[in-house]
Amino acid sequence: MAELLNTYEFKIDSIKLIPADGGKFEVIVNEKLVYSKLDTGRHIEQGELSRLIGEVL
Repeated sequence: MAELLNTYEFKIDSIKLIPADGGKFEVIVNEKLVYSKLDTGRHIEQGELSRLIGEVL
């Protein structure tokens, strides 16, 4: 989380974490799904989330 705030400090207004069960972990940026653990079947790798969000922003 700190990596995202440091990297995109002036582009992110807020970050919201929504608890879910069943192994769901999804990241949505500007209403676009950028990562889904259910779709990939794996945990996100270090640095991957920051890169994916950067592609959208």
